[in-house]
Amino acid sequence: MIFWLIAIASVPAALGMVFVRKAVHSALLLAVVMLSLAVSYAALEAPFLAFVQVIVYTGAVLMLFLFVMMLVGVSSTDSLVETIRGQRLATGIIAVAFIALLSAGLGKVVLGSAKGLQAANSDGNVMGLARVLFTKYVFAFEVTSALLITAALGAMVLTHRERTTPKATQKQLSQERFLGDHPTPLPGPGTYARHNSVDMPALLPDGTASELSVNPVLARRASTASLHADLHGKSEQEAIAEDVAAVKEIEK
Repeated sequence: MIFWLIAIASVPAALGMVFVRKAVHSALLLAVVMLSLAVSYAALEAPFLAFVQVIVYTGAVLMLFLFVMMLVGVSSTDSLVETIRGQRLATGIIAVAFIALLSAGLGKVVLGSAKGLQAANSDGNVMGLARVLFTKYVFAFEVTSALLITAALGAMVLTHRERTTPKATQKQLSQERFLGDHPTPLPGPGTYARHNSVDMPALLPDGTASELSVNPVLARRASTASLHADLHGKSEQEAIAEDVAAVKEIEK
């Protein structure tokens, strides 16, 4: 019963992780899949794998994914330029080899005889796992470790940017600001009567909304009107117009 309950939660989450458009949603669905695997390990009397799945993968690796998204940016587009020659051919060959290896493993599981939990955990789950991992599968374990280290180094190389010019001093930054279009600081978000949210634009002296006061990542799309509970069911534009009218009425 636990297996089927976990399958109902994990299979749709795995499919959604592949087909959703936003990377943040994919990472959250990946967390659901990882937690489902942890529950499955616990149900199969493998407590060590269950704790490792939660602590290492869900707690550490998934947080690494989220930090990379924060560094790269959720609004950045993927480059379609092939920077390494032959990478598509190599990817196809590796994909075919992976599918063949996965098919061989599944065939062995389906056609072979299962040992059962008592035989697998005869001397304890931790000792049995360590014996298999560091004897029969030690080469695969070391290759996986090297792959993870290479992936971490590759991520640092991709996100690192060499500084071609010296870092600007505080005096230079001040001079550039006064010589630019906005010598004064940008207006703060949400600076009008009934809301102080970071996604609400500030009001300029003429009563119009300042687009510079809202971060582009948090900016609302013009085609959708976002509603807030404390605006009494009104949109941002309607609330701004009402506040401007109220201010003008007080001035009269």
